[in-house]
Amino acid sequence: MDQDQLKRLVAEAARDAVLALAPGQVLGIGTGSTANWFIDVLAPHKAHFSGVVSSSVASTQRLLKHGFYVIDANQVETLPAYVDGADEINPSGHMIKGGGGALTREKIVASLAEQFICICDDSKQVASLGNFPLPLEVIPLAEASVSRAMQALGGSPRLRLMAGTSDPFVTDNGGWIIDVAGLVLCKANQCRIRNGFDAIRRKRNIHVIGENLQLINARLLAIVCRHHLETHTRNVPRRK
Repeated sequence: MDQDQLKRLVAEAARDAVLALAPGQVLGIGTGSTANWFIDVLAPHKAHFSGVVSSSVASTQRLLKHGFYVIDANQVETLPAYVDGADEINPSGHMIKGGGGALTREKIVASLAEQFICICDDSKQVASLGNFPLPLEVIPLAEASVSRAMQALGGSPRLRLMAGTSDPFVTDNGGWIIDVAGLVLCKANQCRIRNGFDAIRRKRNIHVIGENLQLINARLLAIVCRHHLETHTRNVPRRK
């Protein structure tokens, strides 16, 4: 199977999972090529949901094209599920996301959900996070200072640019993204890196809008394809 076939297969599995939810609820939907497949295969069943909350302008446009009723995240308190892909995911269900540039909104919508349904192929499974550069969304004025702070943590930061240009990539929030390579995010290092992010926020007045080291396995159902379909359900209490 080629990459598109794999993505369609996991998208269909996620579709089946969310259609098992009680009808009339609001569903959270992520961003990226695999999420696009999910939107497409869910479209014939959109009437099962009273609406959807989207994590990006791009996903919203695709959802509206299919006739979904898109609701602002501020209008809901909780979601039964959030469906999205991942750039890396480890055996504990921790993941790095943000390759598509919607990391902050993805984290906001995911935080509303009772469960995270992660759809990806087996190439995204890793023993330790960090081979995929960790995305940080920053206020543009803070790009240099946050990059220096990432270097102090042992990372190699690089400002993300628009494809084929020398212009910074701009998020839906008007922020820039710093991709930080060289951070080995094994269990022993995760606390140190987290503390480093917290220190940056305190000292720099929250110029880091969001980092997408997603420690959200608390409500994670990972659906992974390895030339066939595998599902892995983790029943861990939802973080407060």
